[in-house]
Amino acid sequence: MTRLAAALRGLTVTAAAVALTTAAVPEATGTVPKANAAVRGAAETAPPEFVALRDVDPTIRQEIRYFTPHNFMGVPVTGYRQPMCILTWDAARALHRAQVSFLRRGYTLKVYDCYRPQRAVNHFVDWAKDLKDQRMKGEFYPRIDKSTLFRDGYIAEKSGHSRGSTVDLTLVRLPGPPTRPYIPGEPLRKCYAPKAQRFPDNSLDMGTGFDCFDTLAHTLDPRVQGRQRANRLLLKQGLENAGFRNYDKEWWHYTFTPETFPHTYFDFPVWRRALSGGH
Repeated sequence: MTRLAAALRGLTVTAAAVALTTAAVPEATGTVPKANAAVRGAAETAPPEFVALRDVDPTIRQEIRYFTPHNFMGVPVTGYRQPMCILTWDAARALHRAQVSFLRRGYTLKVYDCYRPQRAVNHFVDWAKDLKDQRMKGEFYPRIDKSTLFRDGYIAEKSGHSRGSTVDLTLVRLPGPPTRPYIPGEPLRKCYAPKAQRFPDNSLDMGTGFDCFDTLAHTLDPRVQGRQRANRLLLKQGLENAGFRNYDKEWWHYTFTPETFPHTYFDFPVWRRALSGGH
């Protein structure tokens, strides 16, 4: 049996299990009281509309960058207590539908980030204000002056990720060996360099690495052509068919619509214990 056939066979079992699991879970209504159109910062647990992606589709790969120091700040991000993807049920189910389609074509999705607590966004903001800390500039923003990150929209005080229906992701051609771990202090490589010169990633060549603060990361930047553009469109079309909408300045950034919580930003930490029942 080929790896792809095995993956598809496993997915069939997974889909059946998901159907049994979700049958007992009420569908999210998508409505939020107007009074909650703010940050819910008090609770350390998620409302029942949130789920671990692995419980819906364990075949989707996860490389949660903000749990590690391999990100634009160079340190693990506040609020990421486990390297896991949490999403609203609606977004997780939609991602599962997209994954089924990609598996049939010999690819798998890989997520870099999913739900992001407000405390993590606050960490980004504090870092952006510290203009002396530029330890990761050589990889993530080689051509950008850090003082312009707010003006240019790379850093903001609120993120759609905190609403639970936004995900950062890419595609990996199966079987796809895992990406090697980043070693803090190793030489930095420009995120827009040719793929062979960037930090190694087992994903398809999208023209830049993840979280590249550069206009080349714009999904349809006209300078990105050939196979790189085709790979971006492959990801885009597959996710749009499942109900996701791309943020045109980041090829990796997608939001499922309609959002379960379109006006509410959450702050519970990323770990199993935040979910209902802690499992």
